[in-house]
Amino acid sequence: MESELKDLNSKPAKPQSVEPIHEEGSTKDDRPLLKSDSFPTPSESIEELEKKFAAYVRRDAYGTMGCGELPTKEKVLLGLALITLVPIRVVVGMTILLFYYLICRIFTLFSTPNREDDQDQEDYAHMGGWRRAVIVQCGRSLSRVMLFVLGFYWISETHRVPHTESKSRTENDGRGQSEEAERPGAIISNHVSYVDILYHMSSSFPSFVAKRSVARIPLVGLISKCLGCVYVQRESKASDFKGVAGVVTERVKEAHQNKSAPIMMLFPEGTTTNGDYLLPFKTGAFLAKAPVLPLILRYPYQRFSPAWDSISGVRMSLQIKSCFCKVRHVIFLLCQFVNHLEVVRLPIYYPTQQEKDDPKLYANNVRRLMASEGNLVMSDIGLAEKRIYHAALNGLLGQC
Repeated sequence: MESELKDLNSKPAKPQSVEPIHEEGSTKDDRPLLKSDSFPTPSESIEELEKKFAAYVRRDAYGTMGCGELPTKEKVLLGLALITLVPIRVVVGMTILLFYYLICRIFTLFSTPNREDDQDQEDYAHMGGWRRAVIVQCGRSLSRVMLFVLGFYWISETHRVPHTESKSRTENDGRGQSEEAERPGAIISNHVSYVDILYHMSSSFPSFVAKRSVARIPLVGLISKCLGCVYVQRESKASDFKGVAGVVTERVKEAHQNKSAPIMMLFPEGTTTNGDYLLPFKTGAFLAKAPVLPLILRYPYQRFSPAWDSISGVRMSLQIKSCFCKVRHVIFLLCQFVNHLEVVRLPIYYPTQQEKDDPKLYANNVRRLMASEGNLVMSDIGLAEKRIYHAALNGLLGQC
């Protein structure tokens, strides 16, 4: 289940994008996404484009957009994995998905989903009792099993205390460190791959923001409702985005105040990167003025990068090309016997009064902290530049 969450406040992008939807907020981001020098000129080479759009560049053995010439050894390993490892992983993975769907179906029987007022939203995440506990625990366990099937046998998790403690955590506006104050309203993470979703499901089983069409996907649709996903329409009027932003804000407040409520998982960058950069944060996750839990994900690799940044498909309609790219990326991932994931967990970030009054300041301060502690390079480009970069590469590379 993809969860690239669009800026919920911005105007809908033109339907040329093949990006899944991402998070964000209801306050307008005054930073211009596009700069005059962001548009590639016809004479620019691939090397020049990679310097300008460094946050989206693939640097693995498969080359730019996965179109590089592979050495003979890599071709042999790829061929062997295609006929041995991939079929086993596909069968086991689909079995796990079907098994968890059946669990969700059985334990939501005769239950009425929670529905948001005046919103086309419904979920089973607010369902309490032992049935909800079974859904959550099974979801977390099976997500970890799915990661194991994908080759993530060991996941390194580090709990890090920042070198320079933020006043927002140490002074905390005079509040005591009670159990209620310790609960964050949202988990904030950088976004690198669709694998991020599986990790967060295995770790905390949070709610995501997803395309409304996800709710209608066989098997995955019911699972997304058990997660408590907030659905948003890709091409929609601004009022719809504003309404969903309000739902997200209320969910964040609810999670902070009620420990039994589902916690929100938000990717404030608005799209994926190659894992070495951190894009500007949108403010939707910070409008609730609640503390957040920052997490940093890294995917060390030797052959194929799990990052969902840029990979080529064939020349066809955008929707079919998008599906082809995803399948191609998944196959390459399945062909690797071992994949690696490193997680850095930072302390809960409590906003100061100044940050509560200024969500953009709050977002920027959390971003700077994550960049510093995760050794990430801060970049000022965004989703619009990513689309430009992909279009330019497709023009230069053609069909690969």
